[in-house]
Amino acid sequence: MTDQMGTSREVLEHSTGRWGALTLAALLDGPLRFAQLGRAVRGISDRMLVQTLQRLEGHGLVSRTPHPTEALRVDYALTELGRPIAVSVRDLIDTIHDQLPGILAHHYSQATPAQGEPL
Repeated sequence: MTDQMGTSREVLEHSTGRWGALTLAALLDGPLRFAQLGRAVRGISDRMLVQTLQRLEGHGLVSRTPHPTEALRVDYALTELGRPIAVSVRDLIDTIHDQLPGILAHHYSQATPAQGEPL
């Protein structure tokens, strides 16, 4: 049971963490090559993208398909296991985006002291 809990927590961490979530969401529209995925997940370094893809592939959420061409071409895609997780992650990302104005308003109202309160 501990093994399953550790594994589920690991998958949760890798699929909902910053880079994992954005990578899964980017792959919802279809397979992408490494450079395309790097552009879709703005701000991620090549090294972090490699690590993220390896973790997601290790959990069976993403597949890696090399194509024998002159310049090695590798496509990354969601697997049957990864697609429903990616859909849920994108729903969460969309919900956060929709709620962002309220979240920011709350944040800024907490950051500035109320009238008459000392700084």
